[in-house]
Amino acid sequence: MNNNTNINIEIKAKCGNISGIKKILENHNAEFKGTDLQTDTYFKVNKGRLKLREGNIENNLIYYERRDNKLPEKSEFILLPVSNSKKLKAVLTRCIGVLIEVKKKREIYFLDNVKIHLDVVKPLGSFVEIEANNQNGKFHVSYLRKQCDYYSKLFGIGKKDLISESYSDMMLKIKFKKNTY
Repeated sequence: MNNNTNINIEIKAKCGNISGIKKILENHNAEFKGTDLQTDTYFKVNKGRLKLREGNIENNLIYYERRDNKLPEKSEFILLPVSNSKKLKAVLTRCIGVLIEVKKKREIYFLDNVKIHLDVVKPLGSFVEIEANNQNGKFHVSYLRKQCDYYSKLFGIGKKDLISESYSDMMLKIKFKKNTY
């Protein structure tokens, strides 16, 4: 990508104990940003993923590239704050088309440069995401990986809990199964 690109190392995992993770975050003085009711509209693109996030806290157009991997994975992304998401959504829908929509309730926490999401995605279930951000080159990727590993262990995330796919991929599988019967 280019100079406008941000870098995260991130993981996503199934989460059967959101209340336990909340307690750990509280004990570590995590900054709670709030609960965001989000709709992510994924658009049909040739490379990477393009989504429009509409929420009561976060409203962004996000383009990102990352491999699907259960281990902490590097994600390169460009984030564009959006003030008129309805018009942008209408333009993108007409120009390139919608792939899928994902609706979720997301609790957002920060511990320094690490962003933690506690998500409830219907009909997929509950998840935790850990995103360690390099803050424009301030941190090396190896340090970000160590942070993800540390928080994974702290939250009791096992290898069996890790997920390689995005919510959009999981939703597309459900949609495909419904359409094949």
